[in-house]
Amino acid sequence: MRRALRRARDGVALDRTEAEVLLHARGPHLADLFDTASRVRDAGLVDAGRPGVITYSRKVFIPLTRLCRDRCHYCTFATVPGRLPASFLSPDEVLEIARQGAALGCKEALFTLGDRPEDRWSAAREWLEAAGYPDTLSYVRAMAIRVLEETGLLPHLNPGVLGWQDFQRLKPVAPSMGMMLETTSTRLWSEPGGPHYGSPDKEPAVRLRVLEDAGRSSVPFTTGVLIGIGETLADRVESLFEIRRVSRQYGGIQEVIIQNFRAKPDTAMRGMPDAEAEELAATVAVARVVLGPRARVQAPPNLIGGEFDLLVRAGIDDWGGVSPLTPDHVNPERPWPQIETLAERTAAAGFRLAERLTIYPEYLREPWLDPRLAAHVSALADPSTGLAVEDAPVVGRPWQEPEVALVDSGRTDLHASIDTVGRTADRRDDFDSVYGDWEELRGQVAAPASAVGSGGAIRPEFLTALRHAESSPAGLSDSDALTLLSAGPGPEIEALASFADALRRDAVGDEVTYVVTRNINFTNVCYTGCRFCAFAQRRTDADAYTLSLAQVGARAEQAWGVGATEVCMQGGIHPDLPGTAYFDIAAEVRKRAPGLHVHAFSPMEVVNGASRTNLSIEDWLTAAREAGVDSLPGTAAEILDDDVRWILTKGKLPTATWIEVVTTAHRLSIPTTSTMMYGHVDTPAHWVAHLKLIASLQSETGGFTEFVLLPFVHTNAPLYLAGIARPGPTHLENRAVHALARILLHGKISNIQTSWVKLGDQGVVDVLRGGVNDLGGTLMEETISRMAGSDNGSYKTIADLEVLATAAGRPSRQRTTTYGEVPPERRTTALNHDGVWRPTLLPLTT
Repeated sequence: MRRALRRARDGVALDRTEAEVLLHARGPHLADLFDTASRVRDAGLVDAGRPGVITYSRKVFIPLTRLCRDRCHYCTFATVPGRLPASFLSPDEVLEIARQGAALGCKEALFTLGDRPEDRWSAAREWLEAAGYPDTLSYVRAMAIRVLEETGLLPHLNPGVLGWQDFQRLKPVAPSMGMMLETTSTRLWSEPGGPHYGSPDKEPAVRLRVLEDAGRSSVPFTTGVLIGIGETLADRVESLFEIRRVSRQYGGIQEVIIQNFRAKPDTAMRGMPDAEAEELAATVAVARVVLGPRARVQAPPNLIGGEFDLLVRAGIDDWGGVSPLTPDHVNPERPWPQIETLAERTAAAGFRLAERLTIYPEYLREPWLDPRLAAHVSALADPSTGLAVEDAPVVGRPWQEPEVALVDSGRTDLHASIDTVGRTADRRDDFDSVYGDWEELRGQVAAPASAVGSGGAIRPEFLTALRHAESSPAGLSDSDALTLLSAGPGPEIEALASFADALRRDAVGDEVTYVVTRNINFTNVCYTGCRFCAFAQRRTDADAYTLSLAQVGARAEQAWGVGATEVCMQGGIHPDLPGTAYFDIAAEVRKRAPGLHVHAFSPMEVVNGASRTNLSIEDWLTAAREAGVDSLPGTAAEILDDDVRWILTKGKLPTATWIEVVTTAHRLSIPTTSTMMYGHVDTPAHWVAHLKLIASLQSETGGFTEFVLLPFVHTNAPLYLAGIARPGPTHLENRAVHALARILLHGKISNIQTSWVKLGDQGVVDVLRGGVNDLGGTLMEETISRMAGSDNGSYKTIADLEVLATAAGRPSRQRTTTYGEVPPERRTTALNHDGVWRPTLLPLTT
């Protein structure tokens, strides 16, 4: 105990064992721990610009539904349909609570409800169907908007377990959200008699994923632990360490609640003893020391038995939400203290009570605060502190998408000047914070093991794997595929390339194909936080830009004029961009150049559009097709393994969502490409799994037109600059993985494409001799790889591409997006202009 107290006092990071020891502190040891926790808290308040201040939020509690699919053994909030007048509060009831709260100066509308009750209760399903909502979250979203518009209160949503897509839907309507982690003890969930047994949403791994997905989605999130429900002290410590891990990695946990269990009558745990005050205080103090000065630590003031001074000494800096109107519906037997009383007790402990908003001051900025909510929040926030203006009028304000979807701004000539002037700097000035904690991330990456052959005679195991490939290319085992990927220089790689090239010849013949296309990246403003991406910029960065609709249309018209058959359009996830802007972009191109094939919008953009319009992915894709979209680029795949994805990116869509988008598109007869970006923090085993997943999806849908290999460009990639990613794949790996793609996708995807932007001319020629049949396109303006540091130019002419094919000893052919024949008029026009719009004629100004 003395050692742990001394290390805590000295500011040394505690391990789990030491933290557990400190939970036993009582008497003088507890007083010593309080002193340390108080110093840590006070230092954090000074850094936050509010020394001596403890905050609270004036709120109303809106119990939208008390039905729940879970069966927590201590809960009296959840009930059965027969005990309720209706399955959900009606809109009028919701708004009446909110209006009364606004009249009393409340600024937060806390939406609390059971997890997905429609999954368990037919009454909930029937109510939602009758009201016109497909699910509970759609009703939550609609009510949040109405509260914003009609009362001015700021919604804080507690709808239980949410997935990544759910956060995308709800983020634009709520400044903050929350869900208690409660505990990481799997035993309490999995064993009969445990407090969470029979509750699917209380599985610790599921709840941790919610915390991670909130961070990935840049949602300010409230979480916490519930102590005294049967967990061990080691369990309690593990819960705090897991919260710290997520907070460090994503930065999204705005407050941590330490809540003590209170037994309730008529529950299975009515005989369980309450957590005592000193146990609660010791847990608060350990939480403060473990989580550090920047954490906001809260204890609910109605559950502490009047021990205000004790909890302040333990290190809290927030009392949570307190309502002058509504009871705590989760703990109805424990009334809130009067706000005046809370201020007096806080002052007696040496602090001033100040009102905050549901979103903490540190998060009043992009990407945490959605621009659709900025006016609502700023109307109630003190611009100097970010806390609440206590006497601010609480009135409704419109919630709406921006009226102008795309307005030109910033460095709109970047597509041309990237080749002449370059980028302003190799990294953004928020490099150290925007991507999460680099050290926390570094600990998740294992050093890749090298298993390349020596380059001498062909190894017996390599010959065996090659024979198996000859017998059943697409049926190759993982072990054999990895052996082939380990091909050494000389005889092994040449044998592998020769076999892959023979498969290519059988599948598509000798022609090397290419498309005359123009890339139009309509904005690079993006806050998704992809750690491999050097293209994304904040709206205020020197290299940021957004094109207007007129500029997009003019570039498409120019492309048509030089013989293009396709435009490929993708952009950053701009926070101002409404979900319908994608339809406007496609329609503008269709209007200006009706003959162009519109190959547009990655799966990430599809999900963004669907979330912002509150449409299903299927309905959004249907509308996109009606607007003019002909096919989708299958980018945003990177590596289809979430363990790798969450290192590569802070907030991009998970694997399952990528699959949902492309398979939905295929079901709607919208073809897509498929891609793999490799050579960063992945391993050959990931490449094999990715290729086999793509093959499996193709067997199901047949909707992939091609497979595109994208070697990682490292030079300006944040993940590389942080010392975490390796400097891209080797030349030998590029040859091997292109060949293996041909082998594993044989009979499923005929077209294997290489990227001249990333590989360079010699690299392209080498893979053309090893299974590749397609060069991609002329591009006309390639910006994404150039921003990352590729030095292979931003366009290629038809002549350039045909020279590459000739160097590989192959004929060439211009193709359409779907590999068809190009109409003679298009071919003639393209040849007359060599397939490009000359950069000297850019930038556009209208």
